[in-house]
Amino acid sequence: MAGNVKFGLKIKHLREAKKVTDPAFSLRRFAEAVGLSPTFISKIENGEFDPPRAEKIIKIAELLGTDPDELLELAGRADPDLVEQVKKPQVADFLRTATENLSEKQLRELTEKIRAMKKQDDGERK
Repeated sequence: MAGNVKFGLKIKHLREAKKVTDPAFSLRRFAEAVGLSPTFISKIENGEFDPPRAEKIIKIAELLGTDPDELLELAGRADPDLVEQVKKPQVADFLRTATENLSEKQLRELTEKIRAMKKQDDGERK
């Protein structure tokens, strides 16, 4: 396997930072919580093995308290739920239009506006 040094170092850094205050983040216990072998996690962290499949990366992000999309991007993977959404023509058209016409800053602002609209809508339903 080729490995992914950037992904491995990110995971290792996050896990070891948590391990300072929480023994649940020892290599062995962390690997068990993720559902992978300690050897496999070690090889990933050292850039010797490729990152695991997307579902495991999402679990890793959850345990480490970090953004799963960031880890998925580093790993070169996509969230399977997102892949299903993009198959919808209106979602694909929206994404294509947004990414072709908006800056990264504008995309972030639009995302926050959409979240605010959802939050407002949820509040009105209560």
